[in-house]
Amino acid sequence: MLDLDFSEEQDMLREAVRGLCEDKAPLESVRQLENDAKGYDDAFWSQLGQLGITGALIDEEFGGSGMSLLDAVVVYEEFGRSLAPSPHFVSSVVSAGVIGRAGSDEQRQAWLPGIASGEHIVTPAWLEPDNSSGPDGVQIRAEVAAGDGTSHTITGAKRHVFFASSAAAFVVLARSDDGVDLFLVDAEASGITATQQQSVAYDTQYRIDFAATPATRIGEPGNGWGHWHRAMLDGLVLAAAQSVGGAERVHEITVEYSKERHQFDKPLAAFQSLNHYMADDRTEIDGARVLVHQAAWARDDARSIERLAPMAKMFATEVYRRTSGTAIQIHGGMGFTVECDAQLYFRRAKSLELNWFDTDHLEELIAAQVLDGV
Repeated sequence: MLDLDFSEEQDMLREAVRGLCEDKAPLESVRQLENDAKGYDDAFWSQLGQLGITGALIDEEFGGSGMSLLDAVVVYEEFGRSLAPSPHFVSSVVSAGVIGRAGSDEQRQAWLPGIASGEHIVTPAWLEPDNSSGPDGVQIRAEVAAGDGTSHTITGAKRHVFFASSAAAFVVLARSDDGVDLFLVDAEASGITATQQQSVAYDTQYRIDFAATPATRIGEPGNGWGHWHRAMLDGLVLAAAQSVGGAERVHEITVEYSKERHQFDKPLAAFQSLNHYMADDRTEIDGARVLVHQAAWARDDARSIERLAPMAKMFATEVYRRTSGTAIQIHGGMGFTVECDAQLYFRRAKSLELNWFDTDHLEELIAAQVLDGV
């Protein structure tokens, strides 16, 4: 039976993360870090490590906290509320998930303890210019290097590589003679060129060009996409949780403003068309939260989330975009100004919708599950 009540420990975790975000990652800090070459605050990242958050989903044998996915959902709802910029998702969730699932004993011992402590940041390089976010979009080549026949070199370009300037290593998807493979690339390896990109969220993303760069395979040949997909399922649930947290906070901002701002001698909240928009948003936020919690609960109960994870990510990010759009409309022209908090949420909502499997790929994943069940 699905239990939607949080435990006392999870409530305490929420309070701790919210307090940390308010103290070390206020919106003033978010604004200061926009388009920053590094993109996150060292003090905030250090505090996450001290709380055990950087090792949230990493097994205790590697220095992690061994949290459940529902525990991590609690954390990510607070990350969404605060907009706190950090490399947690790319390093502690996706990259750690890949290495933990597919890495050799040597790779796990070499990287997971450092990721868990926050000392090492590992970020994925998977999207390519003008290519899709599905397996067919992985086209850069990994060639067998001269020597023992087990080492490889990678040549090609990846874009939207988050926090690349701070990375100790990259998890790279590339196409070898065996199919789509995963590779670990040291950030100090030869043949790497990093160019910062601009994004709608003003966050820290890079284009990475590899030129015969040495790489070590992660996992068995030809099964790179399978490992990547499974790690991404957890990531989709947490991206959805982040969207729920962001949607809830921007909705609160909108409600507060609608009560304070007056037109024609009455508050905006008194206009039926506007309060109906806010009622619709509140309903959708609650629906998205239930879907996210159901996905996390299923994962923790060792059930399949092949359908639930993409559903949660697609619906929650759409709700976030619509709710933040309502905020912009109700704020009027001021909603587009840099001084207004609503636009911070609006831009990040769109970024979350586009990143980490776009809507087209999510629909394909859901459709495959629906049709397979017919």
